[in-house]
Amino acid sequence: MFSLAVAVAALLALVAPAAGSTAAPGADTLAFERDGVVVKTLDRPALERACEPETVAIDDPYYGRRKRFRACPLATVLRLGFGDLDAAASGGAEVFFRARDGYVKPASIARVREPGGWLAFADADRRRGEDPGWEPIDRRQIDPGPYYVVWENPAAHDPHRYPWPYQLAAIELGSFAKRWPHIAPTGIAAGAPAWTGFAIFRRECIACHAMNGEGGTIGPELNVPRSIVEYRSVDQLKAFIRAPQSFRYTSMPSHEHLSDAELDDLVAYFAAMRDRKHDPKAAARAEAR
Repeated sequence: MFSLAVAVAALLALVAPAAGSTAAPGADTLAFERDGVVVKTLDRPALERACEPETVAIDDPYYGRRKRFRACPLATVLRLGFGDLDAAASGGAEVFFRARDGYVKPASIARVREPGGWLAFADADRRRGEDPGWEPIDRRQIDPGPYYVVWENPAAHDPHRYPWPYQLAAIELGSFAKRWPHIAPTGIAAGAPAWTGFAIFRRECIACHAMNGEGGTIGPELNVPRSIVEYRSVDQLKAFIRAPQSFRYTSMPSHEHLSDAELDDLVAYFAAMRDRKHDPKAAARAEAR
């Protein structure tokens, strides 16, 4: 057994990437993808060497208090992974932050380029050597590592408007419409409530929930095989979205900031998508028969 282990170690040493090349996947590897293809990976040591990290103090909405992190400027991290983003921005591309648990938060390139964005890789007050020292976060009290996007400016402290993903595993660059082609209420006139609701769904819901099999996977699918509006009343659905903890113990956040009109528009979007179902799982089962 010992000789086999030695042989395997030697083989791995021969095929290990040279310094400066794409890192092999690991627990602290951050992947950069363009249209679903990995173009670069960086582990934490490589990131620290390349980005000139700083210690930043953040009024953190998930911890609920001021926290200090060792972090790299988000704009620098994006440049390390993708190079110049001007062409991508002019072409309408967006950035998608993908966490380990299936959470996917989209954001415009203009938003992620705003000053004050940081990619945190360690808790500055708890780090010990190679241990990043992460303090458990949020209601679930989970480890936020290996990476956590945080924002320094007070105007960006709303996680509904700015990306604050933790347990970050990958940053993707691509087209929203190509990545998720079956979630728009096509065929409905522009300016209709369903389109306003679609914009709210993009901003508030898609990071956790899928529509027609597209979107986040941390929360339940909302349209197939049955739409949420097919088995919940409108009043109950709106009340649940606004204050889910009043119904059951859940990790779903409250949305008390949404107005009655916004909730009406969101339900209008759900109702529109009820008539625009696309079920990839059903299609795969039918094809397998």
